Amino acid sequence: MDISPGIFLAGIVASAAPLVLAALGETLTEKAGVINLSLDGAILLSAMTGFVVAARTGSPAVGFISAAGTGMLVALILVVVSIYLGQSQVAVGFALTFLCRDLAYFLGAPFARTAGPQLSIVPVPILSDLPVIGPLFFQHSLIVYTSFAAIPLLWFFMYRTPQGLILRCVGENPEGCWARGIRPRKIQTMYTLLGGALIGLSGAAFSLAIKPGWGRPQGCEGMGWIALALVIFGGWHPLRVAFGAYLFGFLQMGGILLQDVFPAIPAPIFQVAPFPLMIFTLVLVHLGRNNTGRKRLLLRLLSGDPPDALGKNYRQA
Repeated sequence: MDISPGIFLAGIVASAAPLVLAALGETLTEKAGVINLSLDGAILLSAMTGFVVAARTGSPAVGFISAAGTGMLVALILVVVSIYLGQSQVAVGFALTFLCRDLAYFLGAPFARTAGPQLSIVPVPILSDLPVIGPLFFQHSLIVYTSFAAIPLLWFFMYRTPQGLILRCVGENPEGCWARGIRPRKIQTMYTLLGGALIGLSGAAFSLAIKPGWGRPQGCEGMGWIALALVIFGGWHPLRVAFGAYLFGFLQMGGILLQDVFPAIPAPIFQVAPFPLMIFTLVLVHLGRNNTGRKRLLLRLLSGDPPDALGKNYRQA
């Protein structure tokens, strides 16, 4: 397979877009102190919903809206059962991810392997004609452009606005926020739902743009766990989380190329290779986090600490 460097890089950017959205959505949720482990199932259910609705209505836009709503609905269940009823966020998240996965395959069975609409490429006028960066950044579908915009917007919101400061404070010390007149549960609910919407968009991005269609197995299965790992890899910082998503996209695209370079090696080895490589990278980040001084400077730049109240249900007085 003869792939030019430009096409290779553009493929990385496009394939990483759903992961960018999902990982940023989880970052937003976890910054508020809530762990949403339903990620993998929510992506699958949203992918199915987005594809089915788009196929029935003929409108990918309506499909994306429905997928975002599906992600928010799953997040709402987590909010009610965990934040308000006090049950374990981890246990509820695990139960939801398997429930959503089975629901997706059961409800989507009649639409498996059927034709449906998909997002088309929308070149940006003038910019798409620029050498090198034009094909790389400005010849994609709208969902890829959305993933581009989400990265700086989320960073700016978290670290340059009063609302972002409140979000981070709730994730660190909800009791202290309550003492200052902030309602931690309201903040956690809001950002868990917003994070769920981004996760839902991620699911629709798979079934309507990156890997169009629906069937079993679906190409996005397992991506939720990778998105969760990326949040840790990026130290709960949106810019580093996005970098991790593009790194994983690079590993996936590299695996595709290596199949032709080494035809004697079974193709499934290259398909699963990005996953252990990502685990290895997480180990390196952990080692870098435990080093001080000038040692492992690059690794320490990729590290970060989780919010102090992450996963702990706040009991309002």
